[in-house]
Amino acid sequence: MAVDLQALADNIIKGKKGPAVELTREALDEGIGPEAIISNGLIAGMAVVGERFKKNEFYVPEVLIAARAMHACMDLLKPLLEESGVQPVGKVIIGTVKGDLHDIGKNLVAMMLQGNGFEVVDLGVDVAPEKFIDSVKETGATVIALSALLTTTMPGMKQTIDALQAAGVRDNVKVMIGGAPVTQKFSDEIGADGYAPDAASAVDLAKVLVGVAA
Repeated sequence: MAVDLQALADNIIKGKKGPAVELTREALDEGIGPEAIISNGLIAGMAVVGERFKKNEFYVPEVLIAARAMHACMDLLKPLLEESGVQPVGKVIIGTVKGDLHDIGKNLVAMMLQGNGFEVVDLGVDVAPEKFIDSVKETGATVIALSALLTTTMPGMKQTIDALQAAGVRDNVKVMIGGAPVTQKFSDEIGADGYAPDAASAVDLAKVLVGVAA
């Protein structure tokens, strides 16, 4: 009997890591390709999680549990993806700006991006502009996602954008920003390419920025 990838998606939505991993193994044993498993199982499930999060039907704990299940499945699939040469939707560098040690929102965005087929380079917290610049040069990523939870660290977003410009790499990347005190108005003022109010919206924005329909 063929593995039902919708069942895999349902287990991702419910955050049932064990059953999700088992279904992933069964799908691989049946010869289903990793790309199909990711698209029709993992991404399909995380898309529902994102929508429910947007509508306040899911909260941070549910998203984290779903993401944990998704990551466990991805651990099985990553080596096969690399062998088959399947390309990610896009590559995103993410980090909380210098002086800010908050990471829950950033981690949520990173997990949601990974769950939607993006390769994510997570630089962590308290990230200096120079570190973003070095990462752009090293990885060739085309999107940078900046997070700040404090009004006092928000200027770090503009400093990072200015530093990218000074380093001659601003034209190579799209910059998206987010965090509790951040607004669309602030995004426009500092010259960012987009603002997302939550993790699910961040995925939609990233897709637009890399030229994939959201």
